[in-house]
Amino acid sequence: MLLAIEQGNTNTLFAVHDGERWIAQWRAATDSSRTADEYAVWLSQLLAMAGLALGAFDGCIVSSVVPQSIFNLRNLARRYLKVEPLVIGENAELGIPVRIDKPSEAGADRLVNAIGAHVVYSGPLIVIDSGTATTFDVIAADGGFEGGVIAPGINLSMEALHNAAAKLPRVAIQKPQKVVGTDTVGAMQSGVFWGYIALIEGLIARIKAERNEQLTVVATGGVASLFHGATHAIDHFDSDLTIRGMLEIWRRNTGRA
Repeated sequence: MLLAIEQGNTNTLFAVHDGERWIAQWRAATDSSRTADEYAVWLSQLLAMAGLALGAFDGCIVSSVVPQSIFNLRNLARRYLKVEPLVIGENAELGIPVRIDKPSEAGADRLVNAIGAHVVYSGPLIVIDSGTATTFDVIAADGGFEGGVIAPGINLSMEALHNAAAKLPRVAIQKPQKVVGTDTVGAMQSGVFWGYIALIEGLIARIKAERNEQLTVVATGGVASLFHGATHAIDHFDSDLTIRGMLEIWRRNTGRA
């Protein structure tokens, strides 16, 4: 039994793998001040609802882009799961080349996504992860991480628009029926949604032109489903990309097929 903890800036995902498949997933708001004890209380209740217990695990892997939280997540694994966790960026070997100027600067989430995509999709890839930030990462045919692009996330952009302009309301992000809005809410939704579609299509085109090769485009992340059916530039939508990469890293480090 493996517990995979994938922590982004906005949400933290806890996923349980029983050796054959993912059997449970839960999300919590990311809070860097949350202690190991608080995590344990929250997680034990959810596990009990699924017929599981904290003592059922023989492995834990952590991927976090919030350095302040790693100490508490590590203590959660040690104190309550009774296992030593693999932590991306610390004691986990990834098994892929990182071909950027400063490899230590590559975010754990981006490297995990690279591995998760490479084990399923062949050839060179572009992986788009839509979360707090929207990242576009290039993965070589051999699985190597080649760099990418970081842009503000769609929710962050909408929030910034509301906060910076006194008369613009906070609105839900959704696909508008038409591009030209006839009221303020419709205009804002169109600008953010279709603006991000244009961002995605434009950056994909520029990356492909710069690389001068065919690349398969895979999208993942919390809001990637918003773009499903809105553009032909994305070849695959894969919500399990990150936890699949974490499972592969765990297997590589433990020797378990």
